[in-house]
Amino acid sequence: MQDRPTAAELLREIADLLEGDVLMGAPAPVKHHVRVAANLARIVQRELEVGREANFRERALLGDLLGAEGSTAELNAEVAALLRANDDEAFARAAWPVLLAITLDKLSIDKPGHDAYDFSREQLA
Repeated sequence: MQDRPTAAELLREIADLLEGDVLMGAPAPVKHHVRVAANLARIVQRELEVGREANFRERALLGDLLGAEGSTAELNAEVAALLRANDDEAFARAAWPVLLAITLDKLSIDKPGHDAYDFSREQLA
C-alpha cells in the first residue's frame, strides 16, 4: 500500500481532470459520459473516505435496534423481515430514526447535498 497519494486522492484528481480539461475538449455527444465518469469517480472516492465508518455505524445502529449481533446484511434482513410483518408499531417507530440515519449516511456518499433534507416533518404512515 502506498502512503500518498491515497486511492481517494487519486480518484478526486481523476474526477477533477474529467470535469475540467476532458469535459471542455469533449465533443457534445460525449460530454454526458464524461460527467457520468467523473461522478462515479467521486462516489468511489467518498466511499473510500467515509464508507467504512458509515458501515460500522449502520451495523451498530441496527444491532442496538434489534438487541442482536450479526453482519450488516444479516441485521438489515432481520429489520426488513420485522417491518414486513407489520405487526409491531413500536418497533416500526423505533426503526424510523435508525433507518433515516443510515439512509442519510448513504446519501452523503452517493448524492451529497441530498443528505441535508429535513425529515423532521415526515410522518410514519
